[in-house]
Amino acid sequence: MNEDKNKQEEYVPQTGSLGERLARVKGTRWARFGVVTAIFLGWVYWMGNPWLLLALPLLADIYLTQFIPWGGWKGIKNKSLRTLCSWIDAIVYALVLVYFLFLFVGQNYQIPSSSLEKTLLTGDFLWVNKTVYGPRVPQTPLHFPLAQNTLPFFNCKSYIDKPQLAYHRLKGLRSVERGDIVVFNFPAGDTVALKSQNPDYYTQCLEYGRENILANPDRFGEVIYRPVDRRENYVKRCLGLPGDWLSIRDGIVYIDGKALPQPEHVQYFYHVATDGRMIDDMTFEELGISVEDRHMLQGGTSDYLLPLTQSMKAQLESYPWVRVVERMVSDPSESIITYPVGHDYGWTHENYGPLWIPKKGMTIHLTAENLPKYERCIRNYEGNTLEVKDGKFFINGQETNKYTFKMDYYWMMGDNRDNSLDSRYWGFVPEDHIVGTPNIILISFDKDHSLFTGGIRWNRILRIPNPDRESFQ
Repeated sequence: MNEDKNKQEEYVPQTGSLGERLARVKGTRWARFGVVTAIFLGWVYWMGNPWLLLALPLLADIYLTQFIPWGGWKGIKNKSLRTLCSWIDAIVYALVLVYFLFLFVGQNYQIPSSSLEKTLLTGDFLWVNKTVYGPRVPQTPLHFPLAQNTLPFFNCKSYIDKPQLAYHRLKGLRSVERGDIVVFNFPAGDTVALKSQNPDYYTQCLEYGRENILANPDRFGEVIYRPVDRRENYVKRCLGLPGDWLSIRDGIVYIDGKALPQPEHVQYFYHVATDGRMIDDMTFEELGISVEDRHMLQGGTSDYLLPLTQSMKAQLESYPWVRVVERMVSDPSESIITYPVGHDYGWTHENYGPLWIPKKGMTIHLTAENLPKYERCIRNYEGNTLEVKDGKFFINGQETNKYTFKMDYYWMMGDNRDNSLDSRYWGFVPEDHIVGTPNIILISFDKDHSLFTGGIRWNRILRIPNPDRESFQ
C-alpha cells in the first residue's frame, strides 16, 4: 500500500512559465531529448521535407516543457485504472516505434509458397531490408502496422483509404539489380474478390465474366480496390530490368538475345519413373521434396511429376531403381493464360516474348499489336485514361500515337520455373510496388514436421537468402 502511494506521488505535474519549466528539467531528460532530436533531424533530411520540422516543438514538449500533460495518467489514484493506462501508454509507444521501423527500415516476411524453391523454402521467415532501394513514403499512412490489409480475428480492413499520398521513394543504397530477390506488392492485386483471390481478379473475369463475379458475392465475395502499398506482398527474383528485351525459350530466359545464367537452385518439373517401386518418404526427404510437391502421375504407382534442381536430378539418376528422369515439356496447344490476360500472342510459360520492359522517360509508338502489352501500365499504374476509337488512341482525352513512361518497370520470376505465379502471368512490376530485398533468414519452419520432429530447419537460421545472386553479376 505504501509502495503504491509512493509511486503515485512520484508524478508531479509541470507548472509555471516556459523558463521555469526548462529550469526544472533534469540532465538525463536533456540527453534523451538531444538523442531523439538528432535522429528526428536526420529523418527530416532523409525525407527531404522541411515542413516536418513543425513537429519539433511537439518533441520538446514531450521531453522538456510538458505543457500537454503526457504523463497525467500517472497521477490517477485508482490503481487498476492507472495500471490499465500504463499498458495503453506502453502499447501506443511500441506501435508507433514499430510503425516507423516497418515503414523506413524493414520488416519480417514469411514465404507462403514454393515459387522460389530451392532458393527460399516455404516456411522461411525473412528480414526484408527497405533501405537498400530506399523506403517508400507511405501512400496509405493510416494503417495498422502489424497487418498488410486485413485485421486478424476482426476480418476487416486494417487501413483507412484516405488520405492517399503520391508515390515518393527516399534515397536508397542502390537500384534493383538483375538477380536480386525482391519483395513487392502484387501488381494485379489492385482489385480483389475477397472470397476468391486465386487466380487474380482479372484472370477470373476472363474465365467467369466480370458481371457474373459482381452478381455472385456469396461465391466470389465483395469486390474491392486496394491501394498500392496495401496489396499482397509477393517475393520473386528480378530477371528483367527497365529497357530490356526479354524472351523465354524452352524455359531459358534471354535478355537482349543473350541467355541468362541458370541459378544453381532453379527447378523444373521432371517425369520420374521407377522399376515399379514407390519412392518412400525417406528418399523424398533426402532429396528435399516437400509433401505438397510429391505428385504421382495418374494411372500409375511408379510414375511421378517432381520439381528438381540439376543436383537433385543427378541424385535420382544415380539410384539403380530409377529408370526415367526427363524434363516435362508442356503441349503448345494447351490453353495457358499468360500476360497480357485476354490477348493471345501464342506465348506459354516456357516460350514467351519477345517483350520490351518499359523504362522511365522512354517513349513507345502505340499500335494495335503492342497496346495490350502496355495498356495496363498506361492506365492502371500511371493513372491515365486510355480509349481506342476508330483505330485512334486517346490518352487523357488527347489523340496520340505515342506514350512516354513515368516509371521504371521490372520482370519478376520464381526459381521454381514450372510452378511459379510470376510476371509471365500478370506482367510488369512498377517501381512504386517495390518494397525491399531480403537480407537474412530469421528462422525457418518445415510444415511437414512438428516442432519436435524436425519442424525447425536449424541449418537455415541466419543464412543469406540469395546465394545465387552473384551468378547474375
